[in-house]
Amino acid sequence: MDINRVTLPDMSKSFMDEEEGSLKELESTKNAMRVFGEANIRIARQRFEGDTFPEITQDYPAYHRGGALARGESIGLNKNKIDTPSIEYLNQWREQFRTVYKELVPIAEDYGVNLCMHPSDTPHNDTPFGGLGYRRIIDEYPSKNVGYIYCVGTRAEEGGSSLVLDEINHYGRKDRIHLVHFRNVRGSLPTAGAFEEALLDDGDMNMFKILLELRKVGYKGCLNPDHVPMMEGDSPDLHKSWANSSIGWSYSSVGFAYSVGYIKALLAALTEFEG
Repeated sequence: MDINRVTLPDMSKSFMDEEEGSLKELESTKNAMRVFGEANIRIARQRFEGDTFPEITQDYPAYHRGGALARGESIGLNKNKIDTPSIEYLNQWREQFRTVYKELVPIAEDYGVNLCMHPSDTPHNDTPFGGLGYRRIIDEYPSKNVGYIYCVGTRAEEGGSSLVLDEINHYGRKDRIHLVHFRNVRGSLPTAGAFEEALLDDGDMNMFKILLELRKVGYKGCLNPDHVPMMEGDSPDLHKSWANSSIGWSYSSVGFAYSVGYIKALLAALTEFEG
């Protein structure tokens, strides 16, 4: 057993809004990157407050096969008028992101750490790390140490399995996928105005096809089950920001155990498939 990846100190709204005194956050995350580099940890994630617009959708409990409880999000169920950030604010936000990466990328290169970004979850229009902003990261930072925590479920929420397969092919050929959040969903924001998280064998995507695409581009990293529906007998580790979704590991999580078993079965099938 080894540490797969770590999360650096978050960049808060105070920093992203350029408030006085917030530059100390940048010094903290730079120091953390050095410490993790010295500890020979190969993947580090940096979070930025404001990369999602959660007020756009309404959460709801989605009940699936066998009574499994999953997270659902719907645009139509939200009856409130939402003002999303202006282009001026988004440009300022991006500049603050660049300020951080300008400092972190050289440290990552010095210590051989892969600095990885998770996509905006939920990937609403104009979110900084939705489909367009996510791709810009490697355009702006061509370093081999800059890449992605590629979340299959989050990206499917924006465009379904065809988008996921295309993005894996694009990012994977460039060797920029360093960790995969391996999860399934039903529906997408463009097609249904909503989506629901699902068990690996119960969503819209054929997860074996996803695995084959990862194999084709030479991915050799971790497959991390995530956002797992809750099953009968679960005592999930819930978070207030993710109603109806189990995102934390727990010894009592039946859903996580099911997901790990399913992934192991897919890997065994892949070995037989390849002969």
